[in-house]
Amino acid sequence: MDPDQQPPFDFWPYFDSIPQDDFNGHDFSEGRVTYAWQMPNGTHQHVLVDCETPNVFLVLVLDLHASSVLGHHLLDLNRLYGLA
Repeated sequence: MDPDQQPPFDFWPYFDSIPQDDFNGHDFSEGRVTYAWQMPNGTHQHVLVDCETPNVFLVLVLDLHASSVLGHHLLDLNRLYGLA
């Protein structure tokens, strides 16, 4: 995705409703998105919200046809791959 491209719809209300426990102590309050990938078939987009810890993201899965968020996942690459 182009870094200057606008999101396909406003997913921040969903983000704001995520329980703090799902953040596992990480701070995502800046609301900064550096990476977003659209699936080749154009139905879904994965948006990675940055936090203060390098290589840790909150992934939102967007349904582009329904303009809705399907869910979220805490992606900690440091833990998964021993990067830290």
